[in-house]
Amino acid sequence: MILPIVAYGDPVLKVEGVEIDKDYEGLSELLDNMWETMYNARGVGLAAPQIGKSIRLFIVDASPFAEDDEEGEPDPKAEGLENFKKVFINPIIEEEEGEEWAFEEGCLSIPTIREEVYRKEKITITYFDENFDFHEETYDGYAARIIQHEYDHIEGVLFTDHLSILKKRLLTKKLTNISKGNVDVDYRMKFPVTKRKK
Repeated sequence: MILPIVAYGDPVLKVEGVEIDKDYEGLSELLDNMWETMYNARGVGLAAPQIGKSIRLFIVDASPFAEDDEEGEPDPKAEGLENFKKVFINPIIEEEEGEEWAFEEGCLSIPTIREEVYRKEKITITYFDENFDFHEETYDGYAARIIQHEYDHIEGVLFTDHLSILKKRLLTKKLTNISKGNVDVDYRMKFPVTKRKK
C-alpha cells in the first residue's frame, strides 16, 4: 500500500525515533508498504518518521546511483551500488571519518528543494536487518551519504538543518509553502494541519 509521505513542518519529523524489537506488530507489512511508497515517489531512501512513525527504521535502495552518467563514465562513489538494497533497524552510526564532501541532497518530505550538504565520506554502522540479524558494516561514497541522510531522519534531523543560517533564511518561503501544501508533487503527501485563527 502506498502511504502518504509526511511533509516538512510536521512535528513527527523532528522527533528522535525509538528502538523496536522483532515482535514489532506488522513489521513485515510496514516494510512492504515503505518499499512501495519509496519506489512510487522515486526515492532512494525512506525513513519511518517520513510516514509518521517515530521508530528507528529506514530503507535504502541506492541502485539508481550505479547507472553511468551522461558521458557513460562510471562514478567511483557509486561503486558496488548495483544491488544495494537494505533495511536498517535500530541502526547506530559508530564512526564517521574522512574528509567532508558536498553533494546536492533532496528529500521526499521537502520536495522541490535541493541544496549542497557536507558530510564525512566514510561511516561504520551497526544495525539489524529485516530478519533481525545483526550487522556491522563500513560504507563510503553515495552509500554512506544516503545512510547518513536517512539516519538523520530517525534522529529528528532534516537535511535543511545542515544548511547555513543565511541559506535557511533564503528558503523560508519555499519551506513554508511546502508545509502548507502549496507545492506540486506527483506522489501522496500528508501536510501539517494548519491551525485556524479564531
